Amino acid sequence: MNGTTMVVVIVCVVSVVLYKMFNKHLEFKEKTIEHNNNADDKTDELIKEIQALNERIQVLETIVTDEGYQVQKDINKL
Repeated sequence: MNGTTMVVVIVCVVSVVLYKMFNKHLEFKEKTIEHNNNADDKTDELIKEIQALNERIQVLETIVTDEGYQVQKDINKL
């Protein structure tokens, strides 16, 4: 092989390696974006669940601190 042929072969090999590396990078980036989107959906779901639980806690606190509840509790003790 002469020098020019050797350079062409090396350039081709390096090009193929770089192309494959870039494709792997794009695949990884796509998976990362998909994972982040799924995480965002899960985060939104958890936020809604926490809000619902907070509302339930407020209702329960209202019931427990209501004077009528305490009177009923005292009656039940008798």
